[in-house]
Amino acid sequence: MAYFEKHGSGPAPPAASPPHWTLAPKINSWTITPRKTGLLLLVGASIYALNVLLFGPRPHQPSRPSYLTENLPYNSTLVPHAAFQPPEALSHRYPDMVDTFTSYKYRNTCNISSLDLHAPFAPLCPDRETMLTAMASGGRIGHDAPYMPRGCDMRWFSTEEICEILSRFEKVVILGDSMMRHVVGSINVLIRKDLGYGAVTDWNFSPEERQDCFCNYQFNVKACSVQGIFKTSDVVKNDPESVACPVDSIDVISKPSPNPLRLFDTPLILFPQVEQMIRFPIPAEELDRFRALLPDKKPARPYAFIFGHGLWNDLDLQATLDWLDTLLDASVQAAPWLSPSSTKPSSPRTRSRGRAARVAAAAAKHQRNKHPFGFWPRLFLTPNAAGKEKPDEWIVSQGNKALMIFEESVGVEVRRRGLEHLGTWNMSIQSNKFDGV
Repeated sequence: MAYFEKHGSGPAPPAASPPHWTLAPKINSWTITPRKTGLLLLVGASIYALNVLLFGPRPHQPSRPSYLTENLPYNSTLVPHAAFQPPEALSHRYPDMVDTFTSYKYRNTCNISSLDLHAPFAPLCPDRETMLTAMASGGRIGHDAPYMPRGCDMRWFSTEEICEILSRFEKVVILGDSMMRHVVGSINVLIRKDLGYGAVTDWNFSPEERQDCFCNYQFNVKACSVQGIFKTSDVVKNDPESVACPVDSIDVISKPSPNPLRLFDTPLILFPQVEQMIRFPIPAEELDRFRALLPDKKPARPYAFIFGHGLWNDLDLQATLDWLDTLLDASVQAAPWLSPSSTKPSSPRTRSRGRAARVAAAAAKHQRNKHPFGFWPRLFLTPNAAGKEKPDEWIVSQGNKALMIFEESVGVEVRRRGLEHLGTWNMSIQSNKFDGV
């Protein structure tokens, strides 16, 4: 009794509590309630609906793309989903798909294959205008990888085809700076089938020159340009067996520098005639010698002109256009059959009216020359991209930015004058350049 008197009558009875069956069970300290259960069901249904919407079958549409489920008929010339299709299985595309250098002299020593230079694909460009655009905007997939035009392919002609094409012209007159000399050297390599010495006069080489001007080094401007071939008649005279073309159908004549224009005697046989005319104003005596190349009467076969200019005048656009206009005017003066009689060369008074007047006159001349009386194919080549070995003092005036702007501007201007244009910057930017130029 004393204990209860001291501590009371005992613990108070617990307060009334709800029945035991109404206590909600607990899982991981999170109470499940009807409201939360409904929310969970709503989220689950939403996820399921999204899954069906995104990945489930749709009415009137297969669950996977058709090109993954349908069996495509076999076509040996079609590779589904390839970036570049193989060339068409046609006879005229056979030279594009093989190494046409196999029969060339020094093929293995120089270790150059035509497939290293150009990778063929389909489709072939349908016309010349499309081809020039594709070639100017094409490039390489990696440094020194084979060149590929953009959108459609060009032909890689065999030597026999090159001879046949060049024989269609009375002359192919190539005018310009050192870049044009390399173009002529490359043509000589192809028509002589000689990768080692095709561009140079190897028949009179010293032992040192045979070593220094071999394979790619035959294009060395400092060491080998003096030994470049400037007339195919020289090859016929000194090494006739090396010319693959019929000797009565071609002749290559190149005019070298140190003198910007140096003319040789009339060729014995016909083929491209190359004039190096790099200065402007062009001296009167050089223009007279140029006019003497053109007959006053229309020949049986057309004359073709290839122009190249830019680096020798630090990519001065106006100087290049004045140089070109002077040569075009001189051509029409010497050979009126090159254009309609209504086309008159621009006079000094016209030139004095300023750039706007010259552009307007050039545009008018282009309109009149759309269908000339004489077939007058003319092509302008702009310089290639600069390499890492280009001297630092030329980076601003002849660097890649200046080259790109020059190419775009020249393309616009020469087309106004009725010429076609082939840019070489894009096709050469990822190629190795011997001296960076």
